[in-house]
Amino acid sequence: MADSSIQSILREHRLFWPSESFAQAAHIGSRAQYEQLAAQAREDPEGFWAEQATRELEWFTPWNQVLDWQPPSARWFVGAKLNITHNCLDRHLQTWRRNKAALIWEGELGDTRTLTYSQLHWEVCQFANALRALGVEEGDRVGIYLPLIPEAAIAMLACARLGAIHTVVFGGFSAEALRERLIHCQVKLVVTADGGWRKDAIVPLKAQVDQALVGVETVKNVLVVQRTATPITMEPGRDHWWHDLRQGMSAVCPPVDLDSEHPLFVLYTSGSTGKPKGVVHTTGGYNLYTHLTTKWIFDLRDTDVYWCTADVGWVTGHSYVVYGPLSNGATILMYEGAPRTSRPGCTWELIEKYQVSVFYTAPTAIRAALRQGEHLPRACDLSSLRLLGTVGEPINPEAWIWFYRVVGGERCPIVDTWWQTETGGIMVSALPGAVPLKPGSATLPFPGIQADVVNHKGEGVPPNSGGYLVVRYPWPGMARTLYGDEERFRRTYWEHIPGQLYFSGDGARRDEEGYFWVMGRVDDVINVAGHRLGTMEIEAALASHPVVAEAAVVGRPDPVKGEEIVAFVILEQGSSYHEGLHQALKQHVVQEIGAIARPGEIHFTEALPKTRSGKILRRLLRSVAAGEEVTGDTSTLEDRAALDQLRETN
Repeated sequence: MADSSIQSILREHRLFWPSESFAQAAHIGSRAQYEQLAAQAREDPEGFWAEQATRELEWFTPWNQVLDWQPPSARWFVGAKLNITHNCLDRHLQTWRRNKAALIWEGELGDTRTLTYSQLHWEVCQFANALRALGVEEGDRVGIYLPLIPEAAIAMLACARLGAIHTVVFGGFSAEALRERLIHCQVKLVVTADGGWRKDAIVPLKAQVDQALVGVETVKNVLVVQRTATPITMEPGRDHWWHDLRQGMSAVCPPVDLDSEHPLFVLYTSGSTGKPKGVVHTTGGYNLYTHLTTKWIFDLRDTDVYWCTADVGWVTGHSYVVYGPLSNGATILMYEGAPRTSRPGCTWELIEKYQVSVFYTAPTAIRAALRQGEHLPRACDLSSLRLLGTVGEPINPEAWIWFYRVVGGERCPIVDTWWQTETGGIMVSALPGAVPLKPGSATLPFPGIQADVVNHKGEGVPPNSGGYLVVRYPWPGMARTLYGDEERFRRTYWEHIPGQLYFSGDGARRDEEGYFWVMGRVDDVINVAGHRLGTMEIEAALASHPVVAEAAVVGRPDPVKGEEIVAFVILEQGSSYHEGLHQALKQHVVQEIGAIARPGEIHFTEALPKTRSGKILRRLLRSVAAGEEVTGDTSTLEDRAALDQLRETN
């Protein structure tokens, strides 16, 4: 790790306060209340988390120790027993929520389903009994490879009810990516569908599973949900239709008493190089952390219709589509489709149709909507919205302002959330009734999170100095290990910075008021003439130009400067390239930041290589900029054509 700190060069001074009415009704309604909670958690972290666990969750057996911390190994609520599905389902059946809508689903074709908490409980118990009938036991690994249909959440909850460990693989991944994960996790059973709808086309999921399972001996059964009625091959003895198996299946399935540290799921996240990492999360601490962050950050009320647009194949779908909202008794909207040529305004149409009040999506989706123009959201009634959120990567200030103004009608606070697969839940975010907002800043750590910005020695850096984003003390939602690779877990997250600190891999700065500004991955830092610059700030400067919809910035080796700044730019819809635009954008960056950040090259493109969760794969862009062959893990790449186009034009 380089000794020099990351320089922070972008400044944003606009401030947005929650309305008085929003703050008065919020769970956490003032800065003083936030500070009191943060101080309590800082002074007595174990007491703080024990108090929240007692108040917010139901436990079958109490703990005898809140935290056993043997760095980097943490055990939370030691000795306690619970089942996360009891907190997500069973306890709500004893209240008026029994007949409340738990899950509202709409398919890409316009078909709909609504499941109350009572009905969802029934479905989960039936599915769990089917898994058990196929030989799934506590501790077994179950692979889930489904479109975004109710059965995806049902299958996850059914596994958790039995104590089986689920590993969800996004339904857009290739057969090879699926195979790699199934083998590594030693999966016993796979849940899939005949196919799924994605942007007006059928994704052949069962065919991909058949290809992935060639020679895989651990998988004994495949459970198939019928979604598209696509003709498929069913292997006798191995493959089972869900609609056949559920006939006569009992809906009585008590939740298994599980240790607080019993593994709940393994979720694979791509490494910058090498094999994907299987992040392991356990039950009790994860249940508490996702529950509390959902409740306070999204300020959930029983009258809300909550829509997080993530697929359950990502950690956002685990924590903030399934477990966190259901533990709070929320009504969740789930949509199989995505904005596409045949229905570009579907997001706004669904908000109007279902009266969505809390909307949580990715900055890349916001920038795509910005590029399409204001006419699509303005054609719909979005007055039901009261809170907006962003997730996945830092949001540039101009996209933030567009989201606030056009979608939120200048009345909805925006929670800009920073967290990772490994953290299990949101780490830095505004509590929307308590904390004034600064566009582009994730604001303040969640109470109980001791986040800091440090240099390579683990020493805190002064305000507005760039450094490494770390966490100084364990938290309940933290990953416990990497599946089958404890040494990689230790090496990746706990040995970069002295002092037994969790190293996030992100660069950040804190301003004079303590607000966090995430500057992107430290492996995306560009070293220009001895100045280490974060890519996010240069990208935000480019995106603030009126003709720019989105930008990605990388470094290319340079014999004089060390690295040259290379930018890839997508223009706003209706804007076109003209001679002089290169120079105009370079000068705009100089005006916004300074001459040190002037791009050496700017390339105009129609698309950027992204993961299916919307993150830009800057590692691939670096290879393109340097004229090198693309290497490393590309299993999360959404559209290979975007990468091929860039290589052809550069």
